[in-house]
Amino acid sequence: MDEAAGSAVARAREARALPIVIGHRGAPGYLPEHTLAGYRLAVALGADSLEPDLVITGDGVLVLRHERDLSETTDVADRPAFSSRQRTTTIAGRTVTGWFVEDFTLAELKMLRAVERFPRVRPTSAASDGRHQVATFDEFLLLVAEASRATGREIGMHVELKQSTYFADLGLPLEPAVLNSLRDHGLDRRSGRVHVQSFEMTCLRSLSVSSDVRLVQLIAASGAPPDCVASGDPTTYDDLLSTQGLRMVSHHADAVGIAKDRLIGQDSQGVPEVSASRTIEDAHLEGLQVLSFTSRNENRFLADCYRGAGGPDEFGDVLGETRALFGLGVDGVFSDHPDTTVLAREDWLTRRRTAVSDWSGSRLEPRQGVSRG
Repeated sequence: MDEAAGSAVARAREARALPIVIGHRGAPGYLPEHTLAGYRLAVALGADSLEPDLVITGDGVLVLRHERDLSETTDVADRPAFSSRQRTTTIAGRTVTGWFVEDFTLAELKMLRAVERFPRVRPTSAASDGRHQVATFDEFLLLVAEASRATGREIGMHVELKQSTYFADLGLPLEPAVLNSLRDHGLDRRSGRVHVQSFEMTCLRSLSVSSDVRLVQLIAASGAPPDCVASGDPTTYDDLLSTQGLRMVSHHADAVGIAKDRLIGQDSQGVPEVSASRTIEDAHLEGLQVLSFTSRNENRFLADCYRGAGGPDEFGDVLGETRALFGLGVDGVFSDHPDTTVLAREDWLTRRRTAVSDWSGSRLEPRQGVSRG
C-alpha cells in the first residue's frame, strides 16, 4: 500500500471512531432549552446529534420538556388563565408545587412561551424569554430532516423518555407514542440516526422487544432507576456499572450514558479516575457505546480541578475537561455548548495526531552492548 492510500485508510478509521457531539436539549448555553431555535443553533454550531426530552400532554401529544413541571422553563406562572392548574405533588420523593404537563392539552401548551432555566447564569439566553413556543416531537423530527437536507449531514437524535412509569400509570404511555411518530417519519428502524434513551430499564426492555431502534441506558451520578425504586427492585446505578451490570444492560441497550461526575476526577491533579477508564473498557467489551452527560462551560458545572478564576458563572477549563473525556475513550458527549465541545474534540484530535506522529517518527538507538536482535 502506498503512502497516500495508507493515509486515506488511516483517515477513514479515524472518522469512524470520531466521538460525537450531542446538542443537549438543543444549545441551552445560548437559547432556552428544548426550543426549535435552540436545536437549529446546535446544528449550526456543529452538533452531530440532538437530544430532546419527551413528556406527554393530557390529550396524548408528545412535547419537548425536561420534566413534567412547567414552572422553570415556561411562563405558565404569568398566565392568569392557568392559575387554577397549579397544584402540589410528589416527584422522586420531593414535594413539588407547580404546573404539570399532563394537566394541559397541546392547544393550551401552545399558548405558553419558553424561558431560560438559569437566567442569572445565562442572561444571554434569558434575553430570548417569551419568544419560543413549546415544541412537539413531530415538529422536532421535521426540523431534523430539514437540517439534514440543508447541511448535507445526517443529524442524529438521542431521544429521552422522561418518567415512563409515571405516564404509563396515568394511561399515557410514552413508548407507543414515540414509535408511532418515528414510524410516521420513516425512522422506526435500526440505524445510527435514532437512539431512544431512558434512566428507567422497564421501558428500554419493552422497546428492545417491540422495536428495532437503538437504545441507551442512562446512568445517573447516584441513586437507582425510578422504575426499580417503584417496584422494590434493589438494583442501583452503581450495580449497572459493575461488570455483571454492564453485561445485563447489553441485553436491552446499545449504549450507556454515564453522568460526567462518574468519569472525571475531582482531585487537585485533574487526573480522571482509573475506575472510569476500566468501566469504559468493560462497556466496550460488552459491545456498548459510552456517552457522557453533560458538558457545560460554566465553572459551577465543571469538576473542581477544571474550574477557572472568577465566579461560578465564569467559563472554566471546559476544553481540558472535555479533552479528558475524549481521552478516556467515550464515544460521545452531551453538551449545552456544542461549539465548545466541537472545539475540544478538534484540539484533542490534533494533540493525538501529534503524539502519534512523534511516536512513529522517533528512532530508538540501542544502548551500548545491546543488540537490536
